Amino acid sequence: MLKIGVSSKLLLQKQTKNVPNSEVAEPLKPKITKIKKAQKGVKKILKEFKLYSEPPLKEIPFVWKRSSNLEMFSYPESNYDITQSSGYEEADIINLHWVANFLDYSSFFKKNEKPVVWTLHDMNPFSGGEHYTELFKGIDESGYPIKRILSDFEEQEFKAVIERKKEAIKGFKNLTVVAPSQWLANEARKSEVFKGRPVHCIPYGLDPKIFAPRDKAFSRELLSIPAEKKMVLFVADSTSIPRKGFSFLKKALQKIEDENILLCAIGSNNSEIETDKNIIQLGSITDERLMSVAYSAADLFVIPSIMDNLPNTVIESLMCGTPVIGFPIGGISDMIIHEENGLLTRDISVDSLVEALNKFLAKPKRFNREKIRMEALKIYDEKIQAENYKNLFKKILKG
Repeated sequence: MLKIGVSSKLLLQKQTKNVPNSEVAEPLKPKITKIKKAQKGVKKILKEFKLYSEPPLKEIPFVWKRSSNLEMFSYPESNYDITQSSGYEEADIINLHWVANFLDYSSFFKKNEKPVVWTLHDMNPFSGGEHYTELFKGIDESGYPIKRILSDFEEQEFKAVIERKKEAIKGFKNLTVVAPSQWLANEARKSEVFKGRPVHCIPYGLDPKIFAPRDKAFSRELLSIPAEKKMVLFVADSTSIPRKGFSFLKKALQKIEDENILLCAIGSNNSEIETDKNIIQLGSITDERLMSVAYSAADLFVIPSIMDNLPNTVIESLMCGTPVIGFPIGGISDMIIHEENGLLTRDISVDSLVEALNKFLAKPKRFNREKIRMEALKIYDEKIQAENYKNLFKKILKG
């Protein structure tokens, strides 16, 4: 937004990057009454003499009971009041992004009188607390996903959280929802929380100067990738997250009889990947230009996610001209144009992934990398994303 001349400020819960025009919000200080202060002091003295201990919790919190394989769960409450920040006071319009454990739904929508655009990055704003309401819980012996069955306990908690969210926003009129993918936009429209609210689809954008094709031979030399190998790239923060689908790719590669294939994995926690002569772990790469080198070195990028919004990794790959193979799910179906910039499998299964990989490996130069890059620029250039938001903001402020 700053690059196209729109005055913008970014309010953060935590500062992780040096972002211009940003400020960090301060959490609210808990109010401690004189009685509570006195009680705390008495308890401390009694504990020292072993005359008092904290009573056991009557009920283990819901998040403790969840499977460790499931992704993040968050509630619509927090100890922050973003309306107290200077950025909020100066703003004409509020654009919420990923606000888990930061936005306190009830107090914000009660205090705020400014129009709100809520950009969804996952399902949490309208879900019962999960960031992705995961449909599957693993992979069976035949290579198909195992359907997840919710417990009564989970369903009750989800329903309670959804009711709290509905109650928090029900009286607020000027709320517009934006989703990066058509899938997430449709899920938002169907949800109880955002039902009846205007929902727009604006895809993510990236800097085309950073994510651009690099010389393939130079890229491979830089990363120590043998020139003669057919390089398949996989990128994920962690292979242990079932939603990322690494188990499908792992089994698919075991079925492919091609000694010339090389899997390169990028990520900080890829403990499930056994390193051998046909697998290279490049570890965590935080520099975006170096990531563009990795995409440029690859013949193919594979994203085996079984549920996803509009993964940036796919955009990065396409902007570098590298074709993509993925399952026909979520925003990935928006991004991969079958037989033009990659291949969509026929379903979510190991065998369908094997078919797609074999089809590509039989003719690795089947795709025009320059054309892939040019088509990606028409959709994912960051200027297009910024202009779409600018036009939306103008429309809302005009009323």
